[in-house]
Amino acid sequence: MESRICLTCGVQFPPSEQPPTTCPICEDERQYIGWDGQRWTTMAELMAAGHRNLFSEEEPGLWSIGTEPSIAIGQRTLLVQTPAGNVLWDCITFIDDPTIARVQELGGLAAIAISHPHFYDSMTTWSGAFGDCPVYIHAADAQWVQYPGPGLQLWDGPAREILPGVTLINTGGHFAGSTVLHWADGAGGRGALLTGDSITVVNDRRWVSFMYSYPNLIPLTDAEVRHIVEALRGYTYERIYSLWQGRVTTTDGDGALQRSADRYLAHR
Repeated sequence: MESRICLTCGVQFPPSEQPPTTCPICEDERQYIGWDGQRWTTMAELMAAGHRNLFSEEEPGLWSIGTEPSIAIGQRTLLVQTPAGNVLWDCITFIDDPTIARVQELGGLAAIAISHPHFYDSMTTWSGAFGDCPVYIHAADAQWVQYPGPGLQLWDGPAREILPGVTLINTGGHFAGSTVLHWADGAGGRGALLTGDSITVVNDRRWVSFMYSYPNLIPLTDAEVRHIVEALRGYTYERIYSLWQGRVTTTDGDGALQRSADRYLAHR
């Protein structure tokens, strides 16, 4: 039996004799069914098609991993190196032996943490490749998990430190369980915030924005944006890294978040 992968969102499903009939993540109003209908692939088919993962260093202790050619939504994943072990922030669909070997060279994985359901991707396969390391997902999004594995760790509450200096913060917004990662040692000790979709760095990288659905252009409510700001109050961070290559707010990250929220609310 093979594990099928949704070609539109990139999320992997449990092994089965036949492909699933639908992808619940794509049927939700925040995503969409591909214009050619529901289509599936497998990891073996992606390997045969010549996909590969490329690694680039964002700053000391932070690596970006992206797939070429792009798959599904096309996000990257970020590898945070710490003295207590490495954390993979969010996930991508594709993984192969060269990827595993390179991650091992960088120190392996102590944990995977995921911001929201659109980036669950092949989380169970990634976890299995590194000794079933924990996969941290906020319990508010438990219903969206399609392929739970032995490493799945559902957590609750407003925040959880999963390694020293690495804290997951539940912001809500895009999904009820949407999460960001605060890396205290990032940006040379000034702090870095790694985001998913509740907060995204926009093309003018001095700013961020907030959406309920990006492909369908549905905004968040004022109350949800205010809640995101309040959830992050008290955390300092110089940089904000989004899951899109090059979209990084390099300075005054916490100030940029507040200014961006004020601008957003002024246009509502």
